[in-house]
Amino acid sequence: MIKSTYSSRIARFAGLMISIVGACLFLLAITPAVERAEQAKPQDAPAAVAPAHFHHLHLNATDPAADINFYTSKFDSEKGKFAGLLDGVWAQKSWMLFTKVSSPPVWELNSAIWHFGWGAEDMKATYQKQLDSGTKFFTPLTDISDIGGQAGLTNRFFYAYVEGPDHALIELNTAGHHRFGHIHMFSEDPTAAGEWYSKYFGLVRRGGTKETRIYRDVPIGPSASLMMDNVNFIIYPAAYTRKAYPEHWKNQKTLSSTKGHVVDHIGFSVDNLAESLEKLRKDGVTVTDEIKSVAGGKIKYAFIEGPDKIRIELVEGQATKE
Repeated sequence: MIKSTYSSRIARFAGLMISIVGACLFLLAITPAVERAEQAKPQDAPAAVAPAHFHHLHLNATDPAADINFYTSKFDSEKGKFAGLLDGVWAQKSWMLFTKVSSPPVWELNSAIWHFGWGAEDMKATYQKQLDSGTKFFTPLTDISDIGGQAGLTNRFFYAYVEGPDHALIELNTAGHHRFGHIHMFSEDPTAAGEWYSKYFGLVRRGGTKETRIYRDVPIGPSASLMMDNVNFIIYPAAYTRKAYPEHWKNQKTLSSTKGHVVDHIGFSVDNLAESLEKLRKDGVTVTDEIKSVAGGKIKYAFIEGPDKIRIELVEGQATKE
């Protein structure tokens, strides 16, 4: 009797364990399916404008013709006419355009656009060549090989800032190419700014950090690095420029609009301007200038305000050299 009861208990226990194991296996089996179902749930559709491409960098210039000669003689670029009408600089896949102004534009580094730049395979040789040709530098050749955190690393990465017409700041830096390669910006919130550009214009995140980083006594993080076509958009904290260029901040506390600065705005191209503008407007993006058409409809454009009061032009149709 005792043996029979014991055997019965063992059997019930074994049955219970089998049930538990079976239940666990069932849960393990359905977990991936549940996860897939969750992933398959419709998400909030982004208001992204797609497809979008980098179109141009627009500068205010006291002498546009001299600017064009400067950029095409100093950097890898060539003269061209945007839409066959406007004199500009063609830099591989995008334009540099110029608006003539009667007085020197604001150049102080207190807006969202810091500088733009070209790469150099041999930075030391490129720097010397620029010096020999009479180029003026805002910042001389500087070794920042240790910027990635490798203490003591040298002779790997260099940069220098060229002082361009009307004090435009142009960076030359070590790269695997010598083309127009990047636009460097400031933001009160680099992470949020990077997410904004990704959401609305499809820029692809390349790197960056949400952490505060200090390098040589100036903050370089949080930061964001994104790509659009062949141009790298790099965003540093506005705290950098306040610390590095305090003389540019004597009369203000927040970033200025880029409008009126030597680099007035950047331009993105879209396939359908009216449709793209309406999507942005509905999502709360500020439209500062409604659609205008010139040259018999050959050029259609409008303006919006991006993060940190950056002025952004939207142009219908991709940039092409004519």
